[in-house]
Amino acid sequence: MGHSKDIAISFPTDLLIDQQLVKGEGPAEPIINPSTGDVLCEVPEATPEQVSRAVSAASRAFDSWSQTTPAERSNLLLKLADAIESNAESFARLESLNCGKPYARALGDEIPAIADCFRYFAGAVRCMTGSIGGEYLAGHTSMIRRDPVGVVASIAPWNYPLMMAAWKTAPALAAGNTVVLKPSEQTPLTALLFARLAANILPKGVLNVVCGRGGSVGQPLVEHPQVRMVSVTGDVSTGRKILQAASGTLKRTHLELGGKAPVIVFDDADLAEVVNGLRTFGYYNAGQDCTAACRVYAGPKK
Repeated sequence: MGHSKDIAISFPTDLLIDQQLVKGEGPAEPIINPSTGDVLCEVPEATPEQVSRAVSAASRAFDSWSQTTPAERSNLLLKLADAIESNAESFARLESLNCGKPYARALGDEIPAIADCFRYFAGAVRCMTGSIGGEYLAGHTSMIRRDPVGVVASIAPWNYPLMMAAWKTAPALAAGNTVVLKPSEQTPLTALLFARLAANILPKGVLNVVCGRGGSVGQPLVEHPQVRMVSVTGDVSTGRKILQAASGTLKRTHLELGGKAPVIVFDDADLAEVVNGLRTFGYYNAGQDCTAACRVYAGPKK
């Protein structure tokens, strides 16, 4: 099995730690083109010491990043969106090679949605409000503030590598948190290209990207005492492990755990439309979608 000769492309393999692109110092993970079985490149994973450095960098950066204004954070997220769009073909090519996706769908469907994700949260952060909680004591006003929690460990899956990285990083960064992102060890290439771009846009330590397997990289990341929240998309067994690891230090968790979406069909539904919908959404992305709990098909109101 040799290295893929499908296309002349430079594969990003460096981690991002404290705004520095560095080689992982752990074992190398072969990155496979699933459509051919060829090895695209090898990405050395982070060592526990490198994971700790990434978390420490994010923790230091949190002090200043959390105090920036929504306008400042919004402006940088918009720059990230522009950078993704400017490199759309490179991102789509990497996603296609690394995941086996059709290049046209990666370029036409996913990249625009990913850029829009950053633009959405760039706008949303400027519209956050604090709610009045009621008057509990005479002469005092009670209200709810929204404050960032700290360092967020984000673990992304392999089925939508860059899109899931965007879903996890954009809202966290917009709210004033700092992030250590671990993409799937099987599909890290678009996240590593994103890291290259982010290193030139975001302040030092705000975003860090480390690669590796769950046991050797994900576990020490989740268990690190300076991580205050963990966001994971994965299977149920992984979710259980994350909850157990997070409980020791009472970390907040956000778990999107795998499962194929069921379908509910009402008696008055248009069955031809149901079939078309199932055919489209059941097989899009090779059926590897978990973005809806269920789909409901209902006919016209009577």
